[in-house]
Amino acid sequence: MSERLQVGLIGAGHFGRYHALKLAGAARAKLVGLYDANPERAKEVAWEAGCPVRGLDELLGLSQAVVIAAPAEYHFDLASKALTLGKHVLVEKPIAATLEQAGALAALARAQGVVLQVGHLERFSAAHGAVSKRMGKPLYIEAVRIAPFKVRGTDVSVILDLMIHDLDLILALTDSDVVSVDAVGAPVASEHDDIANARIRFANGAVATITASRISLKTERKMRIFSQTGYLTVDFSARKLTLVGRGIGNKLPGFEEFGMEQAGWQDHDALAAEHEAFFASVLDGAPVMVDAEAGRRALAAALMVSQSIAQSRAMAEAAGLIPHQG
Repeated sequence: MSERLQVGLIGAGHFGRYHALKLAGAARAKLVGLYDANPERAKEVAWEAGCPVRGLDELLGLSQAVVIAAPAEYHFDLASKALTLGKHVLVEKPIAATLEQAGALAALARAQGVVLQVGHLERFSAAHGAVSKRMGKPLYIEAVRIAPFKVRGTDVSVILDLMIHDLDLILALTDSDVVSVDAVGAPVASEHDDIANARIRFANGAVATITASRISLKTERKMRIFSQTGYLTVDFSARKLTLVGRGIGNKLPGFEEFGMEQAGWQDHDALAAEHEAFFASVLDGAPVMVDAEAGRRALAAALMVSQSIAQSRAMAEAAGLIPHQG
């Protein structure tokens, strides 16, 4: 395989544009073109990225690998087509719409001997590295991710749009199977759930509470993690964390064996890091950092949250707490 990977982009929407610009400047890849179902949008982004607009079949024929940034409902069809042709695939989250589709993509990638990476961008962030190296196995996690309303992303629920990021991070931190979910949510500004809260219990006894909203007045991203060895609070927006634990930092008055440590991190380009990891897996045989199984696991948790919300809504309707939505 050539030193520079020949990469095509499928999908030139809001986030697809970012992929295009990063791919255009990548040292280890050449952006051979992009495709989007909207010809005008395709021309606009292709002009910015300095690459040609191509038909889908033409793009697949010229590419060794593709990045799929189309709407989630098209992920399975596009990824399966590319994988069948022996192309390496980086597909945005969620990996697919159903667990059966996710499993089929994983099996197809194995059969073809190609890389399938899922775009859970948070795994490549400086924040994830700062948190994971300072905290052992958690007992309890509380995560909040809220933002003002934007039309972008409303083709799916807030669970698949925003909450899935924290689900993926928490699954990586706990490294344990989900055994139960109790959740509530509601559609407010779109036809899908725009707010959601979920309490998740894991097989190892850990518990996580996650809140996601895309109809809030402000943007907030915070996480609190409790473990046997200490307590960690993280403000992702301010890029700061505080760790309280035994034998660290400045001693706390009245709790001499405990100390407090504060730290921050410098943001790096997580999208570029995600691309570089993909290139390394394809060109160098490096392990896939967020593989199909990780994507399937995050999707499974998200679907469990959605199912629990539907059950909670049915109970509320039956009790007359909310109007029947039939």
